[in-house]
Amino acid sequence: MAVRGRGGRMRRFVVRALAAICIGGVLITGLVWGANQLLAQHTGPAAKATAPVCPAVAPVAVGTISVPAGPIAGFCQDRLVNAAHIINAARSLGIGTHTQAIGVMTAMGESGLRNLNYGDAAGADSRGLFQQRANGAWGTLADRMDPYTAARNFFLKLTGMPGWKSLTPTQAAHAVQVNADPNFYTTYWQDAQTVVAALSR
Repeated sequence: MAVRGRGGRMRRFVVRALAAICIGGVLITGLVWGANQLLAQHTGPAAKATAPVCPAVAPVAVGTISVPAGPIAGFCQDRLVNAAHIINAARSLGIGTHTQAIGVMTAMGESGLRNLNYGDAAGADSRGLFQQRANGAWGTLADRMDPYTAARNFFLKLTGMPGWKSLTPTQAAHAVQVNADPNFYTTYWQDAQTVVAALSR
């Protein structure tokens, strides 16, 4: 009788232990699954960078364009003002929104829509929104550092090229800028279109 009693208790202990292990496994599996789902929401391929928190400022006028505080496509007012100068330069030449977006896309790629007073590894003498070189093709330093003038010179060179209208946006930008990678500007095209559309309302 004593032997059977110990065996019964042992079986009950083993059953309870196995049940606890199974329940624990289910809980752990659930926790891991939930953590993976949360991680996928924030780091998966479809995740986007958090939009910047732009200063709460009043809209400013750049010509006839009212530039909001932002963000628009991840850019705040200080950089959107430069996009507005690019748009106005294109408008002064009778250039439509598609080509305006090419100009904005190019400046996004070259400077992040910042009017930079320094160059980069590819050209220490590069300056401005378009990182234009001091080779005489882009005017004086003051011209290159003036967003409107720099953009106007960009568009003048682009529209002076035979067949420029048949080029893709990144090909058009590359034809003017002659950078190392002809596809470099592709990733900026959608954001440039968004900015131009928003500032053209």
